[in-house]
Amino acid sequence: MNFAIIGAGGWGTALARLLARKGSPVRLWARRPQFARELDELRENRQYLPGVSLPKDHLTITADLQHAVEDADVVLIAVPSFAVREIAQRLRSCARPQAWINLAKGLEKNSLLTMSAVLRQELQTENIFTLSGPSHAEEVGRDFPTSVVLAGTDLALGERLQRALMTERFRVYLSDDLLGVEYGGTVKNVIALAAGILDGLGYGDNAKGALIARGLAEMVRLGVKLGARRETFFGLSGVGDLVATCTSEHSRNRRVGYRLGRGEPLQKILESMTMVAEGVYATAAVRELARRHGVEVPITEAVYAVLYEGASPLDQLNALMTREPKREFY
Repeated sequence: MNFAIIGAGGWGTALARLLARKGSPVRLWARRPQFARELDELRENRQYLPGVSLPKDHLTITADLQHAVEDADVVLIAVPSFAVREIAQRLRSCARPQAWINLAKGLEKNSLLTMSAVLRQELQTENIFTLSGPSHAEEVGRDFPTSVVLAGTDLALGERLQRALMTERFRVYLSDDLLGVEYGGTVKNVIALAAGILDGLGYGDNAKGALIARGLAEMVRLGVKLGARRETFFGLSGVGDLVATCTSEHSRNRRVGYRLGRGEPLQKILESMTMVAEGVYATAAVRELARRHGVEVPITEAVYAVLYEGASPLDQLNALMTREPKREFY
């Protein structure tokens, strides 16, 4: 299969390297021409994936979007969630692949749609998949063992994609619960912000373990209410990604939360970052979805209060700990 990867951030670059090293023809699109030239000359993404060399064979790097996708059998969209609709609008007139694969983990700000729903609207096709799971680019780019899940409705096509993506260090499972995989990938970023806040406040493993467990409960409650399958959230795109994102030094969302817990203002944190922390945008969307559907999400509400209402992280933690006693349900 010929692959086009739209977006030369860390994740797009890591997958371009993985597929090219496997021997698949890959075109990696970078938005800025100067950045594309730098990647092509240096064969290293020093901004987003430093220290990882990119192969010369099978990997073409370009800033020409039409050139990137022509003759592509599969187009992977590796841009932040807020840019997915715009890039899909640009792609619909110049690409006719067998399949589209979304790599973003989030919801659209105003519509609250999943990324696959946005792509379906713009591209007018059902051949849309989402790849998700515990998969930090820093580790995939260095061939650390990684397992992910590919979700879509056409499982026959999915099986072909699954084999095309897999390597001996990158294992791909297949699912037809597209909603569950996408909601898991979205909610885990919100909980990771909370995990970072705990770290910033100086608390330890007891608090982190409880947060992950109760964050999973919020993920399950909301996802099932929205039509996803409960068991999906106990897999790679749910608890697997949740644990990785809440505990890893690579997690941008956890780092943002840590700095919030240490007392830094959100705006200052965001201005200092070169990469996107999807959880900042996802928090407002998840909270709004939960309120519309009558789902209780106290951790999400607490993170929202810290991000958007200037609430004290310590006060929000105390409020969570002193809620009315409850039975544990999933």
